[in-house]
Amino acid sequence: MGKTNQSFVTEFVLLGLTGYPELETIYFVLVLCMYLVILLGNGVIIIVSVYDSHLHTPMYFFLSNLSFLDICYTSSSIPLFLSSFSTSKKTISFAGCGVQMFLSFAMGATECVLLSMMAFDRYVAICNPLRYPIIMSKASYVPMAAGSWIAGCVNSVLQTSLAMRLPFCGDNVINHFTCEILAVLKLACADISINVISMVVANMIFLVVPVLFIFVSYVIIISTILRIPSAEGRRKAFSTCSAHLTVVIVFYGTILFMYAKPKAKDSSGADKVQVTDKIISLFYGVVTPMLNPLIYSLRNKDVKAAVKKMLC
Repeated sequence: MGKTNQSFVTEFVLLGLTGYPELETIYFVLVLCMYLVILLGNGVIIIVSVYDSHLHTPMYFFLSNLSFLDICYTSSSIPLFLSSFSTSKKTISFAGCGVQMFLSFAMGATECVLLSMMAFDRYVAICNPLRYPIIMSKASYVPMAAGSWIAGCVNSVLQTSLAMRLPFCGDNVINHFTCEILAVLKLACADISINVISMVVANMIFLVVPVLFIFVSYVIIISTILRIPSAEGRRKAFSTCSAHLTVVIVFYGTILFMYAKPKAKDSSGADKVQVTDKIISLFYGVVTPMLNPLIYSLRNKDVKAAVKKMLC
């Protein structure tokens, strides 16, 4: 490349919804309200899990970790998104982009592993209830949660370091709300085949393997529930895992919708398609963390009782 093209970028421009000012105010208010609900709902889950001794169990320990994770995940991107709407500044520094990318990668991978750990907890509780206190002792479930965080962070360090070591020369406009890795990689002026391979391997480990683990766990759980002779017993057994199953369906269903939906082939509507994809990505990062505490609180008598007790 010529010397004129060797000026490496020190910051990125986040395009967001530039060109659609009529949408910016609407989405600013909407996302701000949803973010406040996320902080409140997940914060309440964490507080009651610590405050109420009846909730000092593996399931609620995992749930409080999930709530803390959702707060961290949304806080890594939503404030940046809101500031870009409320101010004229649409830029983020190179280092800030790396930090934001690291946090979103770490939280996403950790949540996938954590949901599979929660599925194992439900499997043991329903299929091996007599051995549950032994298998899911504190010496077991604390390392399981810690391992989820460590695995997610290690994967994030790898993916972020591979992405940020690339030279970015010339165009520095990211066609997204945040430093989404695929949008960032498009700006690199070097071979990104290693990045693509590492991301495929990471998706297999942190997305496909946990999905298969959860699927097999729930096949065994449902078959065990169906063998319970009484209808009341089946109802109680299913109620213990219905909230987690709902969260899993919402989480992976949104991912499937994002990446499996057909791409428009008409180039004339490419701009509208890109805006739609960005909005879907935005709500994937907001809706799921907002629904998690609602699902667990509305479908769980223990959580509702703990909240009422704390408020009283």
